[in-house]
Amino acid sequence: MGDLAIAIGSPLGLQGTVTSGIVSALNRPVTAGGQGDTAYINAIQTDAAINPGNSGGPLVNAAGEVIGVNSAIATLGLGAGSGNIGLGFAIPIDTAKRIVDEIINTGTSQTPIIGVQLDTTFQGPGGEISEVTPGSPADLAGLQSGDVITKVDGVILADPTALIVTIRANAPGDTIELTVLRNGETITVPLTLVAAE
Repeated sequence: MGDLAIAIGSPLGLQGTVTSGIVSALNRPVTAGGQGDTAYINAIQTDAAINPGNSGGPLVNAAGEVIGVNSAIATLGLGAGSGNIGLGFAIPIDTAKRIVDEIINTGTSQTPIIGVQLDTTFQGPGGEISEVTPGSPADLAGLQSGDVITKVDGVILADPTALIVTIRANAPGDTIELTVLRNGETITVPLTLVAAE
């Protein structure tokens, strides 16, 4: 955080545009998308000006290394004309590289899951399980409805969205460690992620 960040792209159709700022935050849970599918990103946050049309362009550091792929912006929601307010988000390059390599090698990309439904009204910290899918990694690990997942690999989770993006920053087949609050007791559960079907 605080390092120089340079966003490259074609905001509003203006090709070859470069803007600069800093990395404002790392591992920022972000949901993006409008109607249809919602994307969950464990994002790099930057104040480098990113506007519609920058998506897919690189976010680079002072050495010219690609550190992320420009992906989303926060707006004030004032209609189609609203643009940059100093909150831009990029998919970290490690995540983007894993997905690109998967697509090149297999023709598709897989989303890692643990096999639970979360209570969307739960305010956190962490994410509360409302349902466990039978036969899923969560089921095999002994997770139960009502359990609250508070950490993944020791990283504290602010809310259910943070849980989703933290899991999705991994790949199917990766083993993670969940810290779970159950009836006032904390337990630790190792779990191997599988691909969503």
